[in-house]
Amino acid sequence: MPREHKTQVIEELQEIFSKATIGVVTDYRGIPTPELNLLRKKLREAGVTVKVVKNTLAEIAATKAGREDLAKSFAGPAAVIIGYDDVSKPAKILTEHIRSAKSALKIKSGFLKGKLLTDKDVQTLATLPSKEILISQVMAGIQSPIAIFVTYLSSPLSGLVNVLEGRRKKLAEAPAAAPAAAPEPASAPAPAAPPA
Repeated sequence: MPREHKTQVIEELQEIFSKATIGVVTDYRGIPTPELNLLRKKLREAGVTVKVVKNTLAEIAATKAGREDLAKSFAGPAAVIIGYDDVSKPAKILTEHIRSAKSALKIKSGFLKGKLLTDKDVQTLATLPSKEILISQVMAGIQSPIAIFVTYLSSPLSGLVNVLEGRRKKLAEAPAAAPAAAPEPASAPAPAAPPA
């Protein structure tokens, strides 16, 4: 590989290691090419990148990106699966593919922003719900107490409204009788005739 090309690959990997949200380092030894191409297609459709890397170049790039811990992960044939948004998506697709295809693909390690992940961490990450689902769960958790509070506040008011509505109906059902005439005052005895 010409020196300029190596430098370009190192710079590209360095940028990937510093900007990626998540990366999973895999050992693809023993994987047939059609299976690897199928995995690449699945990952590409999900917006995830697969990069087959040369170990020495990946180690140099990881070190330059300040990821010395990650540099130790590159031994043997390595492919890096890189995600930039949803952190669980690459891990989910990868573990699902390994399980469904009974693949010989092995997860070596991974990185999540600034943290190195073990293969167990990557598998645990695959069990998390997607970002959208987590956000909706948090929003539902926030909204629930507010809805309960509003219900409690409106309960006395709705009770008062029901009582007033019942009273209104009762008054409407009563015959519209004219107001009872006031009893006439008892007639006063006629004035006595003046004596003649």
